Amino acid sequence: METVVNNDQLIIKIEKALDTMRPYLAADGGNVKILEVTEDRTVRLELIGSCGSCPMSAMTFKGGLEEAILRAVPEITKVEAVNLTPAF
Repeated sequence: METVVNNDQLIIKIEKALDTMRPYLAADGGNVKILEVTEDRTVRLELIGSCGSCPMSAMTFKGGLEEAILRAVPEITKVEAVNLTPAF
């Protein structure tokens, strides 16, 4: 029988995963915010501060934030950022 996890519980787990990355983001003047967790278990994030306009934000997202969430919260199926800046 599968354990039902509600969005509040998921958000707490996601925040804990993001907290492991926040010191690195903050060192460069940035942060990340959870916008929503959809019904299909997709997390939508917004990069804020300098992270929202940094050309390295796609790498930070893929290699750091997405990986941290998927590793710590296996219930999540996908992680999206709404405002990634394309690398040049």
